Amino acid sequence: MNPKHSQRDPLESAVTAALGAGVATSFAVSQGQSPWVALGITAFAVIVALICDRAGWI
Repeated sequence: MNPKHSQRDPLESAVTAALGAGVATSFAVSQGQSPWVALGITAFAVIVALICDRAGWI
């Protein structure tokens, strides 16, 4: 089975993942979570989204 590589721009995938994770982590920061932890979660979400997009899983 050959995975289909995404035709999307990696920047588009990164921005989409960052916006999605940013909404959740912004709420968590407003409830008292450390902004650095929220930034780490957002960065991790972007990296995972880019890997999945590159692998053709999404």
